Amino acid sequence: MSLPPTDQRAFEDYPQGLTVISKTHAVTEKEIIDFAAAYDPQYFHVDKARAAKSEFGGLMASGWHTCAMAMRLFFDEFLPGSGALSPGVDELRWRAPVRPGDSIRVKVTVEGARISQSKPDRGVINTFVEVFNQSDAVVMSFKAAN
Repeated sequence: MSLPPTDQRAFEDYPQGLTVISKTHAVTEKEIIDFAAAYDPQYFHVDKARAAKSEFGGLMASGWHTCAMAMRLFFDEFLPGSGALSPGVDELRWRAPVRPGDSIRVKVTVEGARISQSKPDRGVINTFVEVFNQSDAVVMSFKAAN
């Protein structure tokens, strides 16, 4: 099932079982280093030479950078323009490193959708989100409510 255009979407367009796969994002060395330098300056995120000699075997994206990239892919494909709020994320797992040159994509599966009990003019969509690399390995997963 595909979603209607952004400006025509309604709560009913997100039934349980709906699966949406995003476009891909090519991860660059520069963005890994720039993000980490600002927000998570651990050596294996910012120092290519030191990371190569470490147990990590090379530069890798911060898990928080992976979250930020996944959020952009999620938003662009699943909830664009909605202004949707989220009460939180559960079961966040970083499963494999994201490296320079990787291409990631997001798969969103609706696990449930219901009318809000506290705000009956709104709906709550529960999703399971998986982030894959170009080899189809899951690099991150989480559950979210929107």
